[in-house]
Amino acid sequence: MFERLAEFTIRRSRLVLVVAVLAVALMGVLGAGAFSKLLGGGFDDPASDSTRAAKVIDEKFGGETNLVLLVRASDGRVDAPDARRGGQALTADLEKDERLTNVVSYWESGSDGLLSRDGREAMVLAHVTGDETRQRESAREIIDAYTGEYGNALTVRAGGGAAVGGELSKQVVDDLVLAEAIAIPLTLVLLLFVFGSVVAALLPLAIALIAIIGSFAQLSLLASVTDVADTATNLTTALGLGLGIDYALLMVSRFREQLATGASVDDAVRRTVSTAGRTVAFSAATVAAALGALLVFPQYFLRSFGFAGVGVVAIAAVGTLFVMPALLAVLGHRVNSGRLPWARPGRTGSRAPLWGRLARTVMRRPALTTLPVLAVLLLAASPLLGITFGTSDERVLPEDAESRRVSTVLREDFGGSEDSALNVVIDEPVGGAPLEAYAVALSGIEGVVRVETSAGGYTGGRSTAAGPGDPALGRDDAQRITVVSDLTPKSDEAQDLVRDVRAVAPPAGAHPLVGGVDARLVDSKDSIGDRLPVAVALIVLTTFLLLFLFTGSVVQPLRALALNLISLGATLGVMTWIFQDGHLSSLLGFTAQPMELAMTVLMFCIAFGLSMDYEVFVTSRIKELHDAGEDNESAVAGGLGHTGRIVSAAACLLAVSFFAFGTSQISFMQMFGLGSGLAILIDAIAVRGVLVPAAMRLLGRSAWYAPSFLRGFHDRFGISESGPAAAPVAVAESPYPKDSAKDSAKV
Repeated sequence: MFERLAEFTIRRSRLVLVVAVLAVALMGVLGAGAFSKLLGGGFDDPASDSTRAAKVIDEKFGGETNLVLLVRASDGRVDAPDARRGGQALTADLEKDERLTNVVSYWESGSDGLLSRDGREAMVLAHVTGDETRQRESAREIIDAYTGEYGNALTVRAGGGAAVGGELSKQVVDDLVLAEAIAIPLTLVLLLFVFGSVVAALLPLAIALIAIIGSFAQLSLLASVTDVADTATNLTTALGLGLGIDYALLMVSRFREQLATGASVDDAVRRTVSTAGRTVAFSAATVAAALGALLVFPQYFLRSFGFAGVGVVAIAAVGTLFVMPALLAVLGHRVNSGRLPWARPGRTGSRAPLWGRLARTVMRRPALTTLPVLAVLLLAASPLLGITFGTSDERVLPEDAESRRVSTVLREDFGGSEDSALNVVIDEPVGGAPLEAYAVALSGIEGVVRVETSAGGYTGGRSTAAGPGDPALGRDDAQRITVVSDLTPKSDEAQDLVRDVRAVAPPAGAHPLVGGVDARLVDSKDSIGDRLPVAVALIVLTTFLLLFLFTGSVVQPLRALALNLISLGATLGVMTWIFQDGHLSSLLGFTAQPMELAMTVLMFCIAFGLSMDYEVFVTSRIKELHDAGEDNESAVAGGLGHTGRIVSAAACLLAVSFFAFGTSQISFMQMFGLGSGLAILIDAIAVRGVLVPAAMRLLGRSAWYAPSFLRGFHDRFGISESGPAAAPVAVAESPYPKDSAKDSAKV
């Protein structure tokens, strides 16, 4: 297949390039409308109790509170005449706004829960209508219209989920622009140093450009048929830039290496496609398999990353396999044009003696060189012993973000906030007496400040004298119960409260649904936790199968999986130490909190896929030399000698595209960028440079073992990098004599 592809791109190189230009232009037109179609949020399981409760509240009770206006009296208490008149006028204006429902204010309800302890601030609660994206847009418009000085007696600030979401969505776009502004110029500089030639350096950027433009086009198309999270733009941009450069770097390096051996341009293209092209195809398959596992999760935040991630990997691979050979065929020896002053004459291949010497050193003393590296990686992984998980809230924003400052005031100055209350919904008729008994039981749970129903208010296991209740909380066919606590939202105690509320015996025949911020966290953890083993199993099985088809060995996939587990554990441990335990928080400007659950899963899948990317890069060249008759140790040293420079350069370039997101003002995007970049560097340097040659040396002949029936299967269906009509390959000198007992039998 790859030989036919090479022949096609050689014969039709200019046609391929013309089609590519037209395709990029079309993708650019499609991608221009991507941002308008993407959605915010997506962290909730649509089948969970909390999501179903929110749906019932939207349909029958006007929606949950997602906007909180914090109103402060300019002089004195909010009960003062001028402040009261201003508050009533503000409430009336909000009730007329068609974008809002369920407007409740202190001045209309008289609820003590809406009044601060010092009496100088009060709340106005409301629900912003529409889906999550529309809520964010409407919230920004409402906040612009009503916040600031209101009348002569009040100052208004905004908080709540819709306000936080509005600031998040705006920040995502700003962060993406900044990250690209940093990553692309820095990447070009690094490419110039790697290749020492202007033309060669620009070729990977051309593939990266195709991948990025294509990623936005496929996001636009995906968003037309399914829900896609707006943060997917960050992933696809980073992956498109990084993988496009990685794959193109491998192809260009192999092409220049073939030219350096004296091969003709056409033969160099054929050999490049049949060797490096195969590697790119398998590498893309492993990355896609890891990202495809995200599709098992019901949250569209993760599912959209699965769809988008697989798409951008495919676009990068197709661009590399079709466009790059055509470019190389047209350019020929001009690929080395524009040589820069620091480039050494004659240095056009990928051979890096330093990596070969490192491999030989490691294989001479595998235990001595490996144990310190393993000790450091295991130490880095140790914070995982105390890892805890949460979901994103206002704390992911900078401390000076208005919605975050409002949330802090609500938490510290009010006696429990309806904004973070649990909402218990009974979507069926309930009699007055059973409803009262149920509310009394709920109010008696430790941590509950008050319970409000259509039948009355309750606290401490008994009815209060505050009045007959809120009629807006009851209907003939449904009841809504508000459970307000004084617990810190998303704390362990708040999550325990959700379970305690769900454990209370409901009225006979009723099936309560418990929603709210803390309920959504509990349900998200349960949902992701239930499906995580399935996702991991899919990743392991597909990776094992792909690496077996590539190597013909059952040991190589197991060795790769084990080393990947070590490097990923170290990465996640460091991220836990930084973002959960709070180290470097002052330097990076974030607030320590539990690890964001969905983003941690996403980072795991991406880091795993990219680690396998470099696994394929290195193993492919080792196997090529092994199949050519080299003994195991010589093949490892020669393979790393040829690929070490490519892998280290590719890792640095890809890490740059992820590290650029470390400049984000959103803490979970910082974690994603820094964690992914760190995982890439750990894998490329510690794993590929030390652990792989040590493992291969210790495994010896068994490194290429496969049962006889599987060898036959691989001979029939497997794909090796060493395609037909191979050009001569420079082989690293073995550190052992050819007749050594260490020689490995070819599988």
